[in-house]
Parts: sequence; structure tokens; C-alpha cells
Amino acid sequence: MIQELFHSIDQKDASQFVDFLHPQALFRFAAQPALQGTEAIRAGVQGFLDSIQSLCHVVEEIWGSEQGVVCHGRVCYTRHDGSQLSVPFCNLMKVQDGLITEYLIFADISAL
Repeated sequence: MIQELFHSIDQKDASQFVDFLHPQALFRFAAQPALQGTEAIRAGVQGFLDSIQSLCHVVEEIWGSEQGVVCHGRVCYTRHDGSQLSVPFCNLMKVQDGLITEYLIFADISAL
């Protein structure tokens, strides 16, 4: 599931991304305000994806339990001017019945 989830993000497909989420999921990206519900999350994620040319995640490690998943790695953002920024990330996902109920992304994107 994790590889498919990151593939949807790297393809800049916010609609496919929210298919992994519970309809009332809570989502927070870095220091941005939290979003709740798949429609708000889809719109917020699509807005961010539109602000960059592309992105690519490399997931280095994944830890799972009955309650959820934690993963970390690096993400490389390509800006519309072609310049790039690579930063480490750590994501915490709480999962219930195969859907993510809470998705928290910890990354410093202030230089983006």
C-alpha cells in the first residue's frame, strides 16, 4: 500500500491519493493547518502539487503495527523554474480497516 500511495503522489494524482484515506481522515503537511475529509484534503494536496513541477519520494524504511505505519526517506521537489530541493521526511499514518484515518507529514519545506 505504501509504495502505491507514494506513486500516486509522485504522479501528482490527488484524486488517487485520497482513495487511500478514510472519508473523514485528518491530514497535516509540514507546518500547514490540518485538513479533514477527503474533499478538503484532495483540494489542498492538489493545490500544493500544482505549485511545483514534480516530486519524487525515496522511502528508506517502513515500520508497521496494527495501529498504523511510520516511514521515512527523502523527497526531491522540482520547482517550476527547474531548480530542485531535496529534504528528509517522516510520515505517520494511523490506519483502520485498510484506510488511513490520520496522515501526518513531518518535513521542513520552508526553502521550497
